[in-house]
Amino acid sequence: MTLLYIITATVAGSVLSVLIAGLITFKVLGPLVQRLVSFSAGVLLGAAFLELLPHAFDFGIDAHSLFMALLGGLLFFFLLEKFALWRHSHHHEHDGHGHEHGFDVHEAGRSGLLILVGDSLHNFADGVLIAAAFLADPWLGFVTTLGIIAHEVPQEAGDFIVLLNAGYSRARALAYNALAGLASVAGGLIGYFALAHAQQAVPYVVILAASSFIYIAVADLIPWMQRRADTASAMWQVTLIGSGVGLIAITHSLLH
Repeated sequence: MTLLYIITATVAGSVLSVLIAGLITFKVLGPLVQRLVSFSAGVLLGAAFLELLPHAFDFGIDAHSLFMALLGGLLFFFLLEKFALWRHSHHHEHDGHGHEHGFDVHEAGRSGLLILVGDSLHNFADGVLIAAAFLADPWLGFVTTLGIIAHEVPQEAGDFIVLLNAGYSRARALAYNALAGLASVAGGLIGYFALAHAQQAVPYVVILAASSFIYIAVADLIPWMQRRADTASAMWQVTLIGSGVGLIAITHSLLH
């Protein structure tokens, strides 16, 4: 019965958070996607520094080990992005078409790949946490699932903004985000069958997820924003980054 609870909770949690975030993004934020890249950067930085990193340190793992994992994660996503760029360059070098420089669809597509990898890692860690909560007490499992759904919604909305700005259609963005969300089911199953080992791995999975969010915000989104140097754009960017960070901070404070 506990295993059934875990599977149901992880599936429902991933599906609900993606659907709610997709509805908000497509219906409310869709026309402003490019401008709201700044908001997405704030959400990713807030999720990394206010939610994921503190959570990883709560496990009592040596700080040196976690910072090494963070550095390794940043280097891993740098190499992953290089691989995505190499594939794009190799695929288009003889196609006879020119491609503009900047944050165009093809170049931005690498951000879509990175956000999906990072989101999958984050969801996997959430699945392990849900399994641990249900094994401790069913009621705690239900409460933990509700809390995870609530704090996932703003982050998933930020992910949708990145994917849409990267040139993904709404259907593809929804489908890929849903697939990334199902990583929580894998985390729940592994957490149920091998919880002792999985608990030791959770802080490192969380650190990897945080490193992906930091890398995307700092290496891809912020440099693109810096290309617009006028005062009005700068004011909008600062306001929206602050709004994204503030949303994560408020959600964390209310649901921690």
